[in-house]
Order: sequence, then structure tokens, then C-alpha cells
Amino acid sequence: MARRGAAGGDRKERAGGRQRAGRGAGAAAGISEPVDGGLAELVPDRERRRAWTLTIDGAPQSHVDLDDPAHLSFEYQRRIGHLIDLAAPAGQPLHVVHLGGGAFTLARYTAATRPRSTQQVIEADAALVRLVRRELPLDPQARIRVRSTDARAGLGKIQDAWADLVIADVFSGARTPAHLTTTEFLAEVRRVLKPGGSYLANLADGPPLAHLRGQIATAATVFPHLALAADPTVWRGRRFGNAVLVASDTAPEIARFTRRVATDPHPGRVEHGRALADFTGGAAPVHDADARPSPPPPPDAFR
Repeated sequence: MARRGAAGGDRKERAGGRQRAGRGAGAAAGISEPVDGGLAELVPDRERRRAWTLTIDGAPQSHVDLDDPAHLSFEYQRRIGHLIDLAAPAGQPLHVVHLGGGAFTLARYTAATRPRSTQQVIEADAALVRLVRRELPLDPQARIRVRSTDARAGLGKIQDAWADLVIADVFSGARTPAHLTTTEFLAEVRRVLKPGGSYLANLADGPPLAHLRGQIATAATVFPHLALAADPTVWRGRRFGNAVLVASDTAPEIARFTRRVATDPHPGRVEHGRALADFTGGAAPVHDADARPSPPPPPDAFR
């Protein structure tokens, strides 16, 4: 689901230091530690020996398997993984910017599936970066640079036409910050992308999907080609959930992406072209002057 926390979590725990708690007989110890965005927990995966789920204030953020970094457990990350796979011929190195780091799941995936890729991760939560680096260390051979700064400020320091992919997965208090939802922000994204490069974004919304429609309208002012993948129940406005947006100045691999999403363990639907424009329904693009964060998830979103 969306990153950076739901309403859950005992605020009293934040005052304490690092805690480790067993997760049942024979389970590895969990790790609980306050970070800038709330109470972070690394919960061991009972089915994978060196795999962990990162949560913040009870909301799932990332899943990492240190033995198999190409394994993507979360639905939306699998969909972004498909787009990383389709961005270039198999194994070809890429230049990738990750806005939002979490446990660096997608950076690890790219390094594992496309060795020699050069990646920059921009994650504002410095305490979270320290926790993840310490407990879930990156492969020292991977070309991954991590910077602790605001996503938009960090993006502004990257040279023109450097990236094959810019991947946005940024949440604060379970909401995408307002300044990362605008035409001005996406103009910076396009500046950083190479010709033919793609912007991939994890978006979260629920009924009546006003935020999602507005984000499609916003992206359409900057990029001529868009596609959106989501669970059918999210498309129909029946529940809060994630959608993955791909935007580019060239047509993405829609047919192959659609097949992959349709055959996922939790199948989704991809829309593009006229159908996506019709879904947008005349929503207005978002600008810096009138931007708002994405809507908060309902209280039961992560139960």
C-alpha cells in the first residue's frame, strides 16, 4: 500500500530507543526504531530466510529479500518492476533516479536484474536511511548512491537528460507531498529524463478518485504518452489502493505491460489512450499554486 504510515502505532514507543522483539517461536527478531517519519519496524518474513517487511506507523512500506533482491512481493512494486524490465533489452544497464527510498527495494531489483546500472536514491528521512543501511545493507558492488534530502530539491541537482527512468514512490504520513504532484515538478522530471525515458509513479487514492484523475491530467500536460495500471476494484472506485503511472515522450510497451499485469498473482488492468483520457473526465492539472497532498488512507487501509 501507500508508504509512510497510517494512523496506527503507539506514540509512546517513539520516545524509546531501538527495540528488538521476537515474532513467535523460531522467528528472527523484529526491529523497532523511531525515524524521522514515525516508528519504523522491520518485520521478518516467516517464509523467506533473509526477507523483511518495512513498516512505518504500521503501514507497509517495502519488502526486501536479501537473498533474492529480484523478488518483488508488493503488488505495485511488481508493476514497476515490469516497467523496469521493459525499459530496455534484458540486462542492459540503466541510469535510474528513485524519489523515495524506503528499503531500496526497487534499486536492489534494478541492480540485480541490470548489473552495472547507475542509480541515485533520494530519500528525505535520514534516520530511515541509516536504519536500512545498517540492518539491510546494500550490495557493495551495486552502483547506488543514496542522498538524504527532499525529493524535488534532490531532483533539481541532477543534470539534464541523465536518467532512463525516474521512479517516484514518495509518501509523508501516508500522503504524497503536495509539491510532488504538480506540472512544475513533472517539468523537472522531464528535464532529467533522456529522450525516450520514462517517469514511473506510485499513486494512492480511493473513491471518488479525484486525486488520481488530477494526476493523470497533470502528467498529460508534460508527457504525450501515458498508461495507468491498477487493481480493478481501484479502477471502479470501490477501495483505496495503489495505481502505477507510466509517462513518457515515446509510446511505452503497452501490450507487453498489459500482459504482465494481467498475469500477476493479483491481476490488474492497464488503461491508456482514449480510455485513460475518458477516465480523467476533464480533471484540471495541478500547479504549485494550488497543490494539495494526496488524500489520507482510511483507518482500515492497512489491516
